[in-house]
Amino acid sequence: MFSHDVEALNAIREGVRSLCANFDAAYWRGVDERKEFPEAFVTELTEAGWLAAMIPEEYGGSGLGLTEASVILEEVNRCGGNSGTVHGQMYNMFTLLRHGSEEQKRKFLPRIAAGELRLQSMAVTEPTTGTDTTKIKTTAVKRGDKYVVNGQKVWISRIQHSDLMILLARTTPLAEVKKKVDGMSIFLVDLAAAIGNGMSVQPIANMVNHETNELFFDNLELPADSLIGEEGKGFRYILDGLNAERTLIAAECIGDGRWFIDKASQYAREREVFGRPIGQNQGVQFPIAEAHIEVEAADLMRWRACHEYDAGQPAGASANMAKYLAAKASWEAANVCLQTHGGFGFASEYDVERKFRETRLYQVAPISTNLILSYVSEHLLELPRSF
Repeated sequence: MFSHDVEALNAIREGVRSLCANFDAAYWRGVDERKEFPEAFVTELTEAGWLAAMIPEEYGGSGLGLTEASVILEEVNRCGGNSGTVHGQMYNMFTLLRHGSEEQKRKFLPRIAAGELRLQSMAVTEPTTGTDTTKIKTTAVKRGDKYVVNGQKVWISRIQHSDLMILLARTTPLAEVKKKVDGMSIFLVDLAAAIGNGMSVQPIANMVNHETNELFFDNLELPADSLIGEEGKGFRYILDGLNAERTLIAAECIGDGRWFIDKASQYAREREVFGRPIGQNQGVQFPIAEAHIEVEAADLMRWRACHEYDAGQPAGASANMAKYLAAKASWEAANVCLQTHGGFGFASEYDVERKFRETRLYQVAPISTNLILSYVSEHLLELPRSF
């Protein structure tokens, strides 16, 4: 059904693993304990060119596909790191790549590829609308050669470590459009120019070391050339990026799942109780084996989503199902790993509790499990829309 160059992907895996070897468990543990952004890791990953993988060669990138990008993020997590600190640049790129003007692409992509600029943030979600995106209340009103933005966003990540941000806002009121998906537009925001000049940022403390924020817009002025693509079609544009996002998140979860399974298996082989390795007991080994099977099955759906996306085929169904299966598999693997370690699983020095917290996020974000089930029910099974 689909194929990929295993040798080329293995070369990517080896390259990413080599870089990640410079950022061991103690590094990630320390970053987590101090609630810091892993600046050194992100800088080195950028300088090595991994975050420019999907930027076309003519703009200074490697010109690779979603398949290769997914392997990069998978390996970061499998090595014990957290791709959530860098994945935004991968999937936020799609909006600019697929819908930006040639002038915009030539202005920004080479500098992003070179590491001079970061495009790590996307502002879509709002406090009162959540995943009901068509009901967003943030507006962008055209006034002369500028757009004036007012409104609020929430759960917008990596603002403090990004130079650019993708912003979705209503340019035509909902009551004035024929279809509720119409009338929204995408803008590329220069954060240095915006913050303190109509845009303010309020960090949100949370259970994982994930830098995320609430944003407030009070007559923020954006140049007219900040608009990406055609006015009013932003919702459709952003779907491209969301399908890529879900597939990349699936790959991260697969990396997490494999980390948990490796960790649990190693501990089960070495830990002796009652004169024998605990891994000799079926009550210990069967849950680990089951978690392994679930991760491998999710991996197959990841490859299908990547294949469809890279081939320019509709990838929405596969991307959603890959994200669902992989997030479920990584969470099951996390629970098995913690249970296998017993009390030691709660000790920070084993890193299980950190990764346990990190992978739990993907049951909720970037799209909740329930919404994926609703999507499959309506679009694949032709059941009545439930909301």
